[in-house]
Amino acid sequence: MITDFSPFWISIKTSLLSTFITFIIGVPIAYIIAKTNNKFKGFIDGIITLPLILPPTVVGFFLLILCGKNGPVGLFLRNFFDVTLIFSWPATVISAIVVAFPMMYRSTRSSFEQVDSNILNAARTLGLNEFSIFYKIAVPLAYPGIIGGVVLTFARAMGEFGATLMLAGNIPGKTQTMPLAIFFAVEGGNMSQAMLWVIIIIIFSLSMILIMNYWSSIQDKILGRRK
Repeated sequence: MITDFSPFWISIKTSLLSTFITFIIGVPIAYIIAKTNNKFKGFIDGIITLPLILPPTVVGFFLLILCGKNGPVGLFLRNFFDVTLIFSWPATVISAIVVAFPMMYRSTRSSFEQVDSNILNAARTLGLNEFSIFYKIAVPLAYPGIIGGVVLTFARAMGEFGATLMLAGNIPGKTQTMPLAIFFAVEGGNMSQAMLWVIIIIIFSLSMILIMNYWSSIQDKILGRRK
């Protein structure tokens, strides 16, 4: 029997915030990369996608090097703001952002690449600035891929384990997410509690995907009527 539901709320908060931040950062970056042609495009794309293929513990190790007390980010935060990042809730959010970012980036970039460049060029000839072209034309046309990226990002953030354990640790009520609760319940031989957490995370994740798909279908119908 589960008596402490803090892993559920920590997972929800972490997934929602990391998905929001990833959306705000990832969509413009995906647009820029998709519509840019230079010799560094492949290299930049590889760096952004790297967390997708690296083991989460390796990602967590690099984050620990960067954000640890003696790392460049950790030293900066400690010296100027007297803040320690590791083993804190923000560390769970950072871990989720880094490992889930490629999901948002690749899904959104693929959609932006399918947007006809002639439409964007026509908008430029009509006097629209680049931000207006991005916000009013490119984003609506790439909408299905963006929604797909949001769903995949949220799901990946919800299931994040390795990098979170490395950077944020397993602190009940503070950094312990549902995947961590499942792992340590199994480690402690509490299989019934682990099973309950598994059922909860499956039901919640499936419900979120169904809701997003339903909302997406409604939006598609609205866009179809406008056409």
